[in-house]
Amino acid sequence: MPAVQERPVLQRAGKREWLGLAVLMLAVLLVAVDNTVLSFAVPSLSRALAPTGTELLWIIDIYALILAGLLVPMGSLGDRLGRRKLLMIGTAGFGLVSVAAAFAPSAGALIGARALLGFFGAMLMPATLSIIRNMFVVPGQRRIAIAVWAAGFSGGAALGPIVGGTLLEHFWWGSVFLLAVPVLIPLLVFGPKLLPESRDPKPGKVDPVSILLVMATMFPLVYGIKSISTHGLDAYALVPMAAGLLFGVAFVRRQLSRSEPMLDVRLFRNPVFTGSISANLLSVFAQVGFILFLSQHLQLVLGQTPREAGLMMLPGLMLTVVAGLAVVRVVRRVRPAYAVATGLTFSAIGYTVVLMTGHDESPLGLVIAFMILGIGVGSAETISNDLILGSVPPAKAGAASAISETAYEVGAVLGTAVLGSILTAGYRNGIVLPDGMDPAAASAASETLGGAVEAAKALPGPQSADLLASAQAAFDSGVVATSLIGIALMVAAAVGALFMLRRVAADQDAASDGDAAPSAAPESALAASGTALDDAPAETAAISKGAGSVELQTERAEQDACSPRR
Repeated sequence: MPAVQERPVLQRAGKREWLGLAVLMLAVLLVAVDNTVLSFAVPSLSRALAPTGTELLWIIDIYALILAGLLVPMGSLGDRLGRRKLLMIGTAGFGLVSVAAAFAPSAGALIGARALLGFFGAMLMPATLSIIRNMFVVPGQRRIAIAVWAAGFSGGAALGPIVGGTLLEHFWWGSVFLLAVPVLIPLLVFGPKLLPESRDPKPGKVDPVSILLVMATMFPLVYGIKSISTHGLDAYALVPMAAGLLFGVAFVRRQLSRSEPMLDVRLFRNPVFTGSISANLLSVFAQVGFILFLSQHLQLVLGQTPREAGLMMLPGLMLTVVAGLAVVRVVRRVRPAYAVATGLTFSAIGYTVVLMTGHDESPLGLVIAFMILGIGVGSAETISNDLILGSVPPAKAGAASAISETAYEVGAVLGTAVLGSILTAGYRNGIVLPDGMDPAAASAASETLGGAVEAAKALPGPQSADLLASAQAAFDSGVVATSLIGIALMVAAAVGALFMLRRVAADQDAASDGDAAPSAAPESALAASGTALDDAPAETAAISKGAGSVELQTERAEQDACSPRR
């Protein structure tokens, strides 16, 4: 009779790890706030710096372009140099450049500062998630930590409009950048004391060609997607997107040909990994696209201030936080595939409510729709991120985190570009300009709802009222197409999640994990013998929870897919 193998005992996170998570949330909040707050400062910085139209676009876009292009290289760099070290470098750099951005004397200087913020922001985002993967090795605790991490993004998104609107009512446009300083100082002080250092004990060689290829893939791809919202689906969008895809093919081929790739693209053969990445990307797509419409509708159609609009969006964003925390208990008894699919279905229902109430004069229907969508996004994002991290060993957490963050960034860009383009097309086709308008004002009014609102201020009363009524009706005319696309994508994503995640069982051991007493783990044993955690083999930190666990199943799937290299 074969011997029964005992289940490995894992080290439960204690007070130090949870305090470390609180410190990590400072970086998460900062990045999330920075993603939303600048849009509220555009009018005042436009008056102060007088940028051209092209310069203004670069001020907004350069951050996302740099960030998206560097996430994967920075994730791999963290695996090599140490995730905490990279986090501290990124924190210090982000804080210093934020101060410089706040006092930028010209549009060109602000563009440069925003580019540097993208560079240092790319160090922050993968590091936070990969450190969590290495601090919380018990699956039940890790899910809670990831739910808190996701809640930090939602909380930051909620704080951005409220804090930004309040600051801009009392201070100059640069004050939104100075938000970084009080947030980052505690991270620099307490991070080295509370966050453990971790890295890949056997990192591959530095591959400059792969770094250049991934940047050449992401820069033009993201730029092309963003161009859709301004130029439509024309050469400005198609040429860079095609170039990005070609470089992407070259990048994948290079990774497959190397014995030690910068990014193990074979991970995508694992259906759990790929399905989770897809669910993550589409959840962010749904939320960001909805926020784009809702923020403009509340401010430019209903006439609310940025602060009032932020407060109207707060219930939905808070429900995202609550749902992310609540779903941790749900997956103890329900398969993750059902939890993710249900979350995506909630997002589809949210868009259905928009389809029915988007033309109402009252914001109540849209607020309810955003609350429903918040439940869906919070559920799907938390579980999908946990599945992404659980499908790789801790030593490779940086690369997996970078892929997850890249999906988040691409989802945000796609949500803005695709749904924004539909709204813009509906607006341009539906607006009727009054006779006798100044050509420059007419051009601005025909492009965007904001341009029409500004142009109306210079017109006589009846013409102003006619222009505003036409512009608002034209903007809302895009709601039907936007909602239908949102519904179709969310339903398709839910079906895909059910199929690709179907082999992952409910984590029925998690309840006992939550109550079990802390016990010795491989890491603590290594530490006692004088071996640093940095040098611990990946296998010592792998999570094994029996035949039904997420980690064991995804590891088996990865072994099946990657057997030639093993």
